[in-house]
Amino acid sequence: MSSDDTKVQIDYSGLMRRLDEAKALIEDAQVTPEKRKAVLAARAQALAGSREQVRPAVLTVLSFQVGGERYAVPIEQVDHVLESRGLCGLPGAPRYVLGALVSRSRVVPVLDLRQLLGLEGGGMSDLAKVVVVDIAGDAFGIAAEMVDGRQELLRSTLSQPPSGPFLFLTPDRLTVLDVVQLGTPSERRG
Repeated sequence: MSSDDTKVQIDYSGLMRRLDEAKALIEDAQVTPEKRKAVLAARAQALAGSREQVRPAVLTVLSFQVGGERYAVPIEQVDHVLESRGLCGLPGAPRYVLGALVSRSRVVPVLDLRQLLGLEGGGMSDLAKVVVVDIAGDAFGIAAEMVDGRQELLRSTLSQPPSGPFLFLTPDRLTVLDVVQLGTPSERRG
């Protein structure tokens, strides 16, 4: 050591006295194993609770546009989406049936929501996509102008729509369709 370094004096007797005081406090507290277990369990519960994430109830849908309006179907009922190319007309079919497509080795009738719901709309060239839905093994398509994609809707914001093949209505006027009612022939009008 150089002569410039100052020596620090440590009060060992004071440190020992403080350690003895701390030890006495710990021993006087006499934490029983049961109390220790309860404190640790409470701490673990508090930590676990802080990690839990409260997720609001949502309805996941696939949204699309037809006739200037926005519609959606519950995602669990969507089989797939495809292009409307190859749509073949069905002679003698009601006006709301645009035709049929072969999709995944099965013939799928394609419905025109414009006819079913009395919407204004263009011709066949406007309907570029088909949303194929599957209900208990029965599939049909819904012709759409554009598919917007998957959305999660807060169930707390959904309201009851007017009567018809509808499940819910959102505040921004997205109508969730009742696919089961759409696919039931007795409910359709020709």
